[in-house]
Amino acid sequence: MTDTRQVVVVTGGTRGVGAGIARSFLVAGARVVVCARRPPERPVEAAGSAAEFRPLDLRDAQAAHTFFADVAADHGRLDALVNNAGGTPFGLLAESAPARQAKIVELNLLAPLYASLAAYEVMRGQEPGGGSITMIGSVSGSRPSPGSGAYGAAKAGLENLARTMAVEWAPKVRVNTVVLGLARTESAHLHYGDEEGIAQVARTVPLGRLADPSDVGDACVFLASDSARYISGAALHLHGGGERPAFLDAASVNH
Repeated sequence: MTDTRQVVVVTGGTRGVGAGIARSFLVAGARVVVCARRPPERPVEAAGSAAEFRPLDLRDAQAAHTFFADVAADHGRLDALVNNAGGTPFGLLAESAPARQAKIVELNLLAPLYASLAAYEVMRGQEPGGGSITMIGSVSGSRPSPGSGAYGAAKAGLENLARTMAVEWAPKVRVNTVVLGLARTESAHLHYGDEEGIAQVARTVPLGRLADPSDVGDACVFLASDSARYISGAALHLHGGGERPAFLDAASVNH
């Protein structure tokens, strides 16, 4: 009997937001493959199923090509790719070496490009349908990003890249971006501090909390589903309402 469940690849799906995305697809009944340079400390599981782990350095375009071809050969097809792998440590531009900034751009812009090109080669030739690609963007790509300038620039480029892919690869492959705001993961303390620091940051979000990885996962499941069949080239802002404008608290009339 043929397994008709969606086959989904989540890059950087071994921890944090990526693991949350993988779990959401498992709950939705998909066959999920996660990739990263190193295996997860524990299996990524949900709803009685586990994601399959395959090692991959996404910065290697040829390795990405081989990876996606192998996934499709082993599972029969490839329905969705979520380009989640990325990130950056804090570092002011003038205090960081150019080589370090180049590596950040490579991971957050070039690696998703390589993965998308490799996935497209598989998706465009399969029947029925083609596939869906979702970029995990960031609000850092649409506002000043002090301390993560190269990351913000890469995420801005990623969203533009997704819109171009959506035009060039239609109608076989849909491409969208989830523009993520502040999220709570196991490494949130590195960015926001202790529990009180995290709580204070959460209070700056209109909805009163940081995004949970499952929030991101549910959005990705939707964009990969038939319910989103006419959505392509779109940017879904997942930021809890955005940021409260600083002038509202600075203006004396508001006190």
